[in-house]
Amino acid sequence: MSNSRVAKMPVAKVYPLYIAKAEKKGRTKSEVDEIITWLMGYDEASFQQVLADNTDFETFFAQAPQLNLNVDKITGMICGYRVEDIEDPLMQQIRYLDKLVDELAKGKPMSQILRQ
Repeated sequence: MSNSRVAKMPVAKVYPLYIAKAEKKGRTKSEVDEIITWLMGYDEASFQQVLADNTDFETFFAQAPQLNLNVDKITGMICGYRVEDIEDPLMQQIRYLDKLVDELAKGKPMSQILRQ
């Protein structure tokens, strides 16, 4: 899938997949939500509005209240790429989110996922 197709994909289309991935491994929707709010600074109401508005990933990240200051601590492989080496800023941010959900599904404690 091209970067532009991913950027224009609605967050609401991918969000249930994040939840399903987490729940399949015994984690919860609230943990996925905590990851999203930690990473991007959305509160519950503003994130629910993103979903209701069918906001695409490009807008989702562009309008994020505050990308977490510890985002540079998110490292490692996701989808065959080193997340810290991805040059396109939007794709890197999307992969940060993918990486955090992947860590959740792999059983990492929330304190490690949230880089505390």
